[in-house]
Amino acid sequence: MPPILELDGITKRFPGVLANDHIHLTLEQGEIHALLGENGAGKTTLMNILYGLYHPDEGRIIVRGKPVKIDTPSEAIRLGIGMVHQHFMLIPVFTVTENVMLGEETLTRGIFLDRAAVAARIRDISAQYGLQVDPDAYVKDLSVGAQQRVEILKILYRRADILILDEPTAVLTPQEVEELFKVIRSLVARGVSIIFISHKLKEVMAIADRITVLRDGRVVGTTRPAETSPAALARMMVGREVILTVDKPPARPGDVVLDVNDLHVLDDRQQPRVSGVSFQVRAGEILGIAGVQGNGQTELVEALTGLRPIAQGRVTILGHDTTRATPRHILQHGVAHIPEDRQRDGLVLTFPVADNLVLNTYYLPPFARGIQIDERTVFASATQRVQQFDIRTPSIHTLAANLSGGNQQKVIVAREFTRPIQLLIASQPTRGLDVGSIEYIHQRIVEMRAQGCAVLLVSPELDEILSLSDRIAVMYRGKIMDTLPASQATPEKLGLLMAGVHTEG
Repeated sequence: MPPILELDGITKRFPGVLANDHIHLTLEQGEIHALLGENGAGKTTLMNILYGLYHPDEGRIIVRGKPVKIDTPSEAIRLGIGMVHQHFMLIPVFTVTENVMLGEETLTRGIFLDRAAVAARIRDISAQYGLQVDPDAYVKDLSVGAQQRVEILKILYRRADILILDEPTAVLTPQEVEELFKVIRSLVARGVSIIFISHKLKEVMAIADRITVLRDGRVVGTTRPAETSPAALARMMVGREVILTVDKPPARPGDVVLDVNDLHVLDDRQQPRVSGVSFQVRAGEILGIAGVQGNGQTELVEALTGLRPIAQGRVTILGHDTTRATPRHILQHGVAHIPEDRQRDGLVLTFPVADNLVLNTYYLPPFARGIQIDERTVFASATQRVQQFDIRTPSIHTLAANLSGGNQQKVIVAREFTRPIQLLIASQPTRGLDVGSIEYIHQRIVEMRAQGCAVLLVSPELDEILSLSDRIAVMYRGKIMDTLPASQATPEKLGLLMAGVHTEG
């Protein structure tokens, strides 16, 4: 019996980049095939080709034994291929039924939406695959895990039996990850075939039947969980040995560096997003802020770094009141900031790499002589940082917009980690990075802590929070549910707090 899907010699070139180099990949019916690779390895390009968003320069796509040409996502769906994107494509003010039928409306009498018929089919699919979704619920009232089930339902409603799941656990609590894995296993038991894209080695080991690793646009190898280990997979991804655990000596907290008292912050619609948050971060310690994305972490970091006004409360850094300070004023107090949205808040995409590496120091010596920028010094520094942080760019003069997401993040990290700082505010500092770069950045964060830097780490990645933090605070709907020593934290306990459930004992 032929594979349900085969990618044969897929090659895709962009100007100056060979994104996919004669890739061969097969997917058997009822199989979970994980796709691993560092940022820029070619995973996204390959899946965009399969889903009709890109066209291959060479190679064939074979579905159910027949070569096909996929020019659009509609053609992919017609062939039974569906993709659940990392960022959900749902309309919050619509019901589940309305979201599922959007673009494939069922009508009665030719003019009326037949919501009842669609809702009945949703209930059938939900029961069949264990999705547990209420067709009449509004999406805005659903948990993140339930919204993801709606995305899967949309694909199944269109009768897809080949699913591409792109980083499906990125915004889920540990409990929601377990629920998702139950759903995935139920899908597979009924003949659905799944390509599972992830950077989380433990999850891939837990859920996959086979694992294919990409590096530099090529297939490095295909293996099975029983035949490999997280360390071996990391070595395949990066091409060298990678230390997956963080070696961190006991913390020796010093004086308070960041003091946040009764902080209230509004979102762009003037709705409360941070409500009465108070905490301190001391020199020589890492305070981790855990929580599912969208519970006020973004607004908290923006307020602390001067990017969003504070409605109420007080922030002091090293004894200086920075409640109403500008971003430059805050940076001048020895604060480094790795923003969550690298393209919006971390880079000027139309500037070259060299200029982005001095965005917050270009007016200071040695990069400036009076009002004139010393380009030779800027270029020399940029060349050194590109090598030090393994920023993969054709040149320091390449525009930041032309780098991969992971390399854009490395530019920001290189800029912030190579100047004297006393407080590091890091929001998802390893977002989009390969395991080798994650290892390096984690080591540098721990080194800063050892040198007496205070670190506020905000991350939805529990492994990152648990590995690096000395204390952990959990945010839920704009409030801090609890703060506990890292030694007392477990994924299960943090997962409950992330879902708004208080734990005791």
